Amino acid sequence: MRKTLREFLQTAILSLLVFAALQVTIQNFRVEGSSMERTLLSGQYLLVNKLVYYRLDLERLGRVLPFVDADSGETQYLFHPPQRGEVVVFRYPLDPSRDFVKRVVAIPGDTVEIRDGNLYVNDELVQEPYVRSVAHTSMRRTLMAADEYFVMGDNRPQSNDSRSWGPITIDDVIGRAWVAYWPFSGWRRF
Repeated sequence: MRKTLREFLQTAILSLLVFAALQVTIQNFRVEGSSMERTLLSGQYLLVNKLVYYRLDLERLGRVLPFVDADSGETQYLFHPPQRGEVVVFRYPLDPSRDFVKRVVAIPGDTVEIRDGNLYVNDELVQEPYVRSVAHTSMRRTLMAADEYFVMGDNRPQSNDSRSWGPITIDDVIGRAWVAYWPFSGWRRF
């Protein structure tokens, strides 16, 4: 009886640890709308890697680990910050209760401009094979601040993105799209 109870408790604790680890590192996301078509379709399900952009608070870590030297407020990415071309899930800046999925087109320090529907980053035309059609609009040159990212949908005429509400901050970013898994016919890894 004691052995059975111990095995049950070990299994329950292990299950809770696995569940907690998954909650911290992976999130399920359902694509709503056509703004990312052809890359992602409305109704598709994704797994989002939340760990890839995880930031360590070095000041707080330095209090626990004496060999970590950090200035006040300094952070470091566990892996790397969002990069141009990555598909990310983030909290919509105008309504943080909603999550959006878009492609990062400009990162901190970049300038972004749209001329007659063509995207220019740092004054260079960006080749975007994933974009089906462009919206023939223009946007003046904008410099991304230290924590800002410019995101756009791949279906430009149908996308509500940074062109409308400005750049997102790193604090808005939930994670990077990792796998589109459902429907299975649309399976792909990012």
